[in-house]
Amino acid sequence: MSDPLIHRRPSVPVDVGGVTVGGEAPIVVQSMTNTDTADEVGTAVQVADLARAGSELVRITVNNEAAAEAVPAIRQRLDDMGLDVPLVGDFHFNGHRLLSRYPACAEALAKLRINPGNVGKGRRRDPQFATMIEIARDLDKPVRIGVNWGSLDQDLLATMMDDNARRSEPLPPEAVMRQAVVRSALDSAEKAEALGLPHDRIILSCKMSVVQDLIAVYTDLAARCDHPLHLGLTEAGMGSKGIVASSAAMAVLLQQGIGDTIRVSLTPEPGESRTREVVVAQELLQTMGLRAFAPLVTACPGCGRTTSTFFQELAGQIQAHVRERMPEWRRRYPGVEAMTLAVMGCVVNGPGESRNANVGISLPGTGEKPVAPVYVDGEKTVTLKGERIGEEFVAIVEEYVARRYGGDVSS
Repeated sequence: MSDPLIHRRPSVPVDVGGVTVGGEAPIVVQSMTNTDTADEVGTAVQVADLARAGSELVRITVNNEAAAEAVPAIRQRLDDMGLDVPLVGDFHFNGHRLLSRYPACAEALAKLRINPGNVGKGRRRDPQFATMIEIARDLDKPVRIGVNWGSLDQDLLATMMDDNARRSEPLPPEAVMRQAVVRSALDSAEKAEALGLPHDRIILSCKMSVVQDLIAVYTDLAARCDHPLHLGLTEAGMGSKGIVASSAAMAVLLQQGIGDTIRVSLTPEPGESRTREVVVAQELLQTMGLRAFAPLVTACPGCGRTTSTFFQELAGQIQAHVRERMPEWRRRYPGVEAMTLAVMGCVVNGPGESRNANVGISLPGTGEKPVAPVYVDGEKTVTLKGERIGEEFVAIVEEYVARRYGGDVSS
């Protein structure tokens, strides 16, 4: 799925464990575990859950020796499960030591993530940064240089603030902070290349926690380099706040063609699966017409004409059914992810929306006849009624998938 109105910013393609990031490759969905990486079983299980949900890269924390020692075992467990999802190691503060002491950890990772604000202070910063870059260079591992405004290099920021104060017309402090974030990313990339890391092994990110800051920083960064860019609103928050903020920020950038990988950094609700962030990232890309992951279900919001909750229940049932069936559908029915479904609640927009979907149903609203016409590729095919409308409609969807995408008829 692609929208000719959205033209991707040119970037140099980077291979990350067999997944291409940048260039003309599709925008990649990334996620991150929240397990203790030293728990190799628990971490492998969560990585597997994220990968099966559609995460194409999964980042894991490597924060101590136990975590570094566990990484090869996690990789092996995933391989044993038949999952080749690339693992990204997230390093802060002690990455130079861990990568030096545990070479098998570096070997097992497909990419290293380095935060230039957390590689060391003062005289230790440059040699510790160099150690990590040289290990990546020697192992031919790509590196994401990930600047985060919350851990920005304070020496760099102080220098830029001092320089700004001497200007005849100083910029607002927040503008200088944005410039410092971009400067940190670009300077670090330049240092990495000077240390021998190839240009096509570098990905950049500049994470911010405020929507307008993120848009401003990435717009600036995109204009100043051709490295692939990883998008994400850091500390996005929980529930609807996190979803809305992440979507608002990244949609503006994606519409400008900026972004080669995305992550929706949601704080899970109590008891909520970590895979929620993967689903939101997929739905963001799909609703913008940039990629297709699973059939989308169009459903009306409900009004005084739809006092019955049945259409809501059926829409939820169909959405859940699609998600459950997608792993098998994806294997057996190429192209099914682009299918559209509609579950509508009354006669006002029901027939029109149903005709526009591949398969749609218009349920009766208040005062309407208790019948539900079904439309397949724009044509009314059957009218359902009675107590089994839900399961009958699911059966129609299953039959359509097998017929349309199984090779029985041309798609």
